[in-house]
Amino acid sequence: MGRTRYTISGVLLAAWMAGASPVMGDDGTVSFAPETNADTRQLTQELVARGLPDAWLEQSLGLARYRQEVLDAMDGAAERRLAWHEYRDIFMSEERIDAGADFIAAHRDAFERAQETYGVPPEVIAAIIGVETYYGRHKGQHKVLDSLATLAFYHPSRGDFFRGELAAFLEIAYQQQVEPDSVYGSYAGAMGYPQFIPTSYQAYAVDFDDDGRRDLWENPVDAIGSVANYFAEHGWRAGAPIYHEAQGPERVPGELDVNLTTPPATRLDALQAFGIEPVETLDPALEVTPLALELNDGRIRYGVGEFNFYVITRYNHSHLYAMAVTELADAIAQKLEAQG
Repeated sequence: MGRTRYTISGVLLAAWMAGASPVMGDDGTVSFAPETNADTRQLTQELVARGLPDAWLEQSLGLARYRQEVLDAMDGAAERRLAWHEYRDIFMSEERIDAGADFIAAHRDAFERAQETYGVPPEVIAAIIGVETYYGRHKGQHKVLDSLATLAFYHPSRGDFFRGELAAFLEIAYQQQVEPDSVYGSYAGAMGYPQFIPTSYQAYAVDFDDDGRRDLWENPVDAIGSVANYFAEHGWRAGAPIYHEAQGPERVPGELDVNLTTPPATRLDALQAFGIEPVETLDPALEVTPLALELNDGRIRYGVGEFNFYVITRYNHSHLYAMAVTELADAIAQKLEAQG
């Protein structure tokens, strides 16, 4: 590629030097149009083989725009940069708790049916949606098409993953007759009330109101059923606890693995050697995940997560996220009980 007067970001420059040769349009932006971009042309050919019209794909990908802010945001996710007390403060407000109780009251039939069908309590479903989008109020400000195209072809290490998400998104948009550049979501391409990424949308979204359409963008009933289905498919254990408070030493034992997002594998009686014990009486043979959460005064709050805690981390692979959902769910349940 010859000289250009356009300013090229560090990511684009690295891609260029590595041989990816970003294609510039007439307006100086990266072009994803299949007729000029070999990467999107190959994707188009694959999707045509899966039944999508070539003309529709060319038009849709031609609308995609490179977004440097999406790549920047990927490096600054809250789960990677905040301590527990900072992360907790984002979600544990009286307003969000009250709104969660109101959300359940407004869709009580759907929540009760979701619990009956999938075994997931209303407060847990509501807490997921409350953490993700404040019960549908904040579904994201990024065009999903732009985010996924940018990540698919310019993320330095996860391009293949996001290429699959872009393909899934285009399939969903075509099947549901949605204009691809009209859908907004997170910087990572998550969409709708529950912020499903496209492949999760394909795998776990359900038509919970039986209107013939799986709509997580505007239909809270479908979102409620879909979150419950997601949890059930990942092994949610109906009626089982999520988390238990524990006591422990001032400093986290260096030889103890804490805050893992893998299935629970540490017996409770094994934690006694580290000075960590649950506040309540539990089966010593119970396998748990030990948790150590930093408070704002520097102290450590200990807990142990059961298998359902692990299931929540399948939604977002962060112990902070699972703990925020757990606390918000408990607070919503207490609010509903107080309301009678």
